[in-house]
Amino acid sequence: MSDILGSLINLDLMARYGPRFLDGVLVTLQLVGISFILGGLLAVPVALARLSKNSVPRALAYSYVYFFRGTPLLAQVFLVYYGAGQLRDAFEAVGLWTLFRDAWFCALLTFTLNTAAYQAEILRGGIRAVPGGQREAAFALGLPRWLTFGKVVLPQALVTALRPLGNELILMIKASAIVSLITIYDVMGVTRLAFSRSFDFQVYLWAAALYLILVEGVRRLWAVAERRLTRHLKPA
Repeated sequence: MSDILGSLINLDLMARYGPRFLDGVLVTLQLVGISFILGGLLAVPVALARLSKNSVPRALAYSYVYFFRGTPLLAQVFLVYYGAGQLRDAFEAVGLWTLFRDAWFCALLTFTLNTAAYQAEILRGGIRAVPGGQREAAFALGLPRWLTFGKVVLPQALVTALRPLGNELILMIKASAIVSLITIYDVMGVTRLAFSRSFDFQVYLWAAALYLILVEGVRRLWAVAERRLTRHLKPA
């Protein structure tokens, strides 16, 4: 059995780079998790601006969403990471160069802005799906507009948006592999490092398996959360 396992898996290579792969998983989870949460917070005002009757915020929000959904994430990462160097003097003048010279911050900023655009559109669809009678009933009870949105509209919109948001999170996990191109040692960054030193294609199989595990784990956790959050909608 050990001979068969040894022929399928390079145990020496795994012993050498296994801990690095675990570190890469943590980096991937941190990057995706933080940017997804920050993007969700940013998505709320963007979605509201998209629904605004005022043409100025609506146009600005549309331009933002159109750019980040219409251009490749890789191009956006390069634009922030390499473009920041072109603006070094300006960033140093305002004390931000310490942040923008860090590849991790550039990746986090780009992923946050990117997922905020997608989440804003998902949330906008969820808000529009809430029946208008819900708002009218809240206004009839004397609830102010902000409380109506926070207590009546937003919770129902989030329930509608749960599954699309889960899909967006999974897409982010898979897309996070591109940050390895800007010297971040996530799962794919560690894979590229291990392959450059060993030239053993097995490391890419390990990377694929790790991404499958991450995606399946998120899918199952999201399904559990969705069942718990929507249990009141199911018939008794």
